[in-house]
Amino acid sequence: MSGSTTELPIVVLNALMPTSQRLVINRRGSSVWDVEGERGRYAVKLGYPIEATPEWPAQPWTALAPAREGAVLNRLGFEEIGYGEWEHGTWNFQPWREGPDLYSLWEPCRRAEPPFEPHASVALGCVEALTELHAKGWAHGDVQPAHFIIAPERTHLIDLALAHGGRVPERYDFPFRGCLVHYEAPEISRSVLATGQAEPTQEADVYALGASLLISATGWRAVEYPDDAPRPVQREAVANGKRRPVKAPGELGELIEAMLSYAPEDRPTIYEVGKALS
Repeated sequence: MSGSTTELPIVVLNALMPTSQRLVINRRGSSVWDVEGERGRYAVKLGYPIEATPEWPAQPWTALAPAREGAVLNRLGFEEIGYGEWEHGTWNFQPWREGPDLYSLWEPCRRAEPPFEPHASVALGCVEALTELHAKGWAHGDVQPAHFIIAPERTHLIDLALAHGGRVPERYDFPFRGCLVHYEAPEISRSVLATGQAEPTQEADVYALGASLLISATGWRAVEYPDDAPRPVQREAVANGKRRPVKAPGELGELIEAMLSYAPEDRPTIYEVGKALS
């Protein structure tokens, strides 16, 4: 199946018994639902394979991503998680996280002329969320602004389908072939260009967080390439270290510069980033 569905599978309906359901995202390979019921409010993710087009190769891994994420969340000790299979792929449900994402929250900062320095407390919340994951021995693999949900009580790091650091069921596992290139570390891009896949690392997560903070604060991505460039061209620019001369305003800018260091060993650890922000 290459098309999406506008219905939740029976197995999910039976598990959650929803009183309301809303389709939030419907894109190639996946859909996300906001579901409320007697058990509470949940995000439900459905995955299905993407068939090849003249512009894009087939992507069978998208069918497995929801179950893989569910397994990762279980390994990390999160509660109220469910996952399994449906006729077109896999699904998971997890507690709904309410709040704006990092990019949305910092819109006033980058719209100002000149952009003003965003609150370091928000950046620290993102760092603390990533620190929790790293402390458990995992790398996220897909750090980007949309994956930090800034809730009133804490910041949540979501979308862990590509995380690595522990065993997941073989039937749901698949190789890591990179992420959204705007946030991809040079060593990840080099590996994907050379072999078609890579290994997520905590050092690459730090780079991705730096790139996320930069684009959220300024509107500019870290690396320069044409907006419509194919992914291999984007990755060549990242692998070659073709950085833009853009800095976030204030002291946060210097910290982001260190996080975006070309060599992984030159970047601060997430713990050092947290200490600097504190």
